Amino acid sequence: MTPDIHIGFLIFPQMTQLDVTGPAEVLSRIPGAKIHMIWKDLSPVTADAGFSINPTTTFDNCPDLDVICVCGGLGVVSLLDDEMTLQFLKRQGSVAQYVTSVCSGSLLLGSAGLLQGYKAACHWAFRDQLSGFGAEPIAERVVRDRNRISGGGVTAGIDFGLTLAAELAGDELARTIQLFIEYDPQPPFDSGSPEKAGPERVAAVQAMITKLS
Repeated sequence: MTPDIHIGFLIFPQMTQLDVTGPAEVLSRIPGAKIHMIWKDLSPVTADAGFSINPTTTFDNCPDLDVICVCGGLGVVSLLDDEMTLQFLKRQGSVAQYVTSVCSGSLLLGSAGLLQGYKAACHWAFRDQLSGFGAEPIAERVVRDRNRISGGGVTAGIDFGLTLAAELAGDELARTIQLFIEYDPQPPFDSGSPEKAGPERVAAVQAMITKLS
């Protein structure tokens, strides 16, 4: 009988839903995976895209997790000093086999004291803030430092999910999952990083973020 692997995603108002649903789609294909969507209560949580994701468990009822993952989004900012959320992360981070994040979720791990002395990834627009939490920012799609695994911005969550799937269940299963979801990216444009997009587009995106904050 395949043992259960409890994988929990912290969700919150104004999260970026692909940070959650991308890796969840990958990790849910691991035999024995039990996916938990976690928030303070069971009310639907509205993402920054305007639709909602339903929590499956609360902070109080969440089992001990094998993997805790924190997504990103502008909603991270209001949680950086939210003691209820930070205490939940500290508690789960002390027992989880893997402490992970996608996008700006690494800032929330940092605020909970879980990235002190670790290398970590983050969305490019927020990456420099990691050093304020004692972490070393790394400009890569996926960063592994001991049992901390972090993904860069948004779409990097799928790369992160496949990396973690390989850690949990082996390379062959991860490759099979990649084929199952037909993850064979061939973007029509080559502007997915600040280095490739150029300064004008970088400034435009930064202005968008400032306006939404």
